[in-house]
Amino acid sequence: MKVSIIIPVYNEVSTIRTVIDQVKKASTLNLEKEIILVDDNSTDGTKELLTGLNDSSLKIIFHKENLGKGGALHSGFAAATGEIVVIQDADLEYDPAEIQKVLKPFLDSKAQVVYGSRYLQPSPDLNFWHSFFNKLFSKISSILTGQKVTDVMTCYKAFSRQALLSFSDRLESQRFGFEPEVTAKITRAGYKIIEVPISYAPRNKSQGKHMNFKGQIESLWALIKYSLLK
Repeated sequence: MKVSIIIPVYNEVSTIRTVIDQVKKASTLNLEKEIILVDDNSTDGTKELLTGLNDSSLKIIFHKENLGKGGALHSGFAAATGEIVVIQDADLEYDPAEIQKVLKPFLDSKAQVVYGSRYLQPSPDLNFWHSFFNKLFSKISSILTGQKVTDVMTCYKAFSRQALLSFSDRLESQRFGFEPEVTAKITRAGYKIIEVPISYAPRNKSQGKHMNFKGQIESLWALIKYSLLK
């Protein structure tokens, strides 16, 4: 079996080399590893750095315009060939060493969809308001979809090939609306979400955090739209 690890990238010149190195070293529980980076038209030197890599073990896709996280993931899903697909961020908020935690339920219990939750174990560094909105969205999502999820906005989402094909060609959200949209669509397709605890090292706006209040509103609208109207 093969696992495809998709890394959406936008203006991460300070961390992308480290992320690539750590993902290469990360255990995938003896599964073959495919690493796919999607540069979403970075402007800080990330694009040039990736262009200069001479590494045949990486698949690198370059967007000619900025489409947002959702748009980058659309491209990554289309390029993935693994039986399992995992999303990894490019800024080291999520530790690549924990990819194996997300993969384990696929091998142990034949899970189809696994989320890594930041709220299933203590994490003292979480920002209050960021956590407040995330937990609020997760509660609303659980009510609207009927499927209990503690961290709907987590980056660490993993899908079997079968589950991925149930939604990947029908995704609409280009930016942060991807998270609630995909949760609503896989629930509608009949897949149960399994959650595992993960750690989290949040960064702030000065460090390049992309999510802001506008993104929160976009995510809330997507949550309502795809849970109730689609």
